[in-house]
Amino acid sequence: MRGAFYLLLAAAATFVVLDVKDITEAEAARPSLEPVPELPIFLPPKGEPGVRGAPPVQPLTPEEVLRKPMTFSLVKGGVLHAEGTIDPGAAERFSREIEARGEYIKIVSLDSPGGSVDDALAMSKLIREKAIATNVGEKALCASSCPLVFAGGITRTAANNSVMGVHQVFNGGIDQGSPEQAMSSAQAITARVARHLDEMGIGAGLWIHALETPPNQLYYLSPAEMSEYRLTTDAIGVVGSGDG
Repeated sequence: MRGAFYLLLAAAATFVVLDVKDITEAEAARPSLEPVPELPIFLPPKGEPGVRGAPPVQPLTPEEVLRKPMTFSLVKGGVLHAEGTIDPGAAERFSREIEARGEYIKIVSLDSPGGSVDDALAMSKLIREKAIATNVGEKALCASSCPLVFAGGITRTAANNSVMGVHQVFNGGIDQGSPEQAMSSAQAITARVARHLDEMGIGAGLWIHALETPPNQLYYLSPAEMSEYRLTTDAIGVVGSGDG
């Protein structure tokens, strides 16, 4: 079954390549971040407005803060807040934080629109290696590559009114070369992410939703879906306030 799943992901990568081709032809070269800088941080849901999968609330953190490179701040209770875009180099800064204050860090609390997939994977692996928990708090955002970081938690909790979303990933700032090279790159990224999620114990359905969602949209996950795909290990049970 696992072999069949990876074959499905490899085939789906073809559509990622087509999206990458359209974006790179329409826009100038971009840094390797998702969502792309010109798009709003708070991306529209996949499909038409109002359909299942729309976000529960508007994220609380201002867009200008989320666009900044990720910063880390340790607060009481051993909670390390990770806020902002996962820029290239975020994993190195995170590693330094863990090395300097790792004995005090019990939970990494995420509020991020995503960013560098390489850095997200590195952060996730370090979190699991150090047996640290992850959390997305009330009205916090964890989108694009951020759920990859979240998946590393030895336990993973998300408030019911948090905003968790996934979509296709792509190397926006890298010369894609020929269609064959672009295909190879997309398949490699797809395999790396799929393998990582599998190793973290996350259900395959999560990544399938990502592959089906264009980079300029997000598939917003409900608390029930987070539990179904084993993205969360325990629900906090915070009820959304109803703010849009």
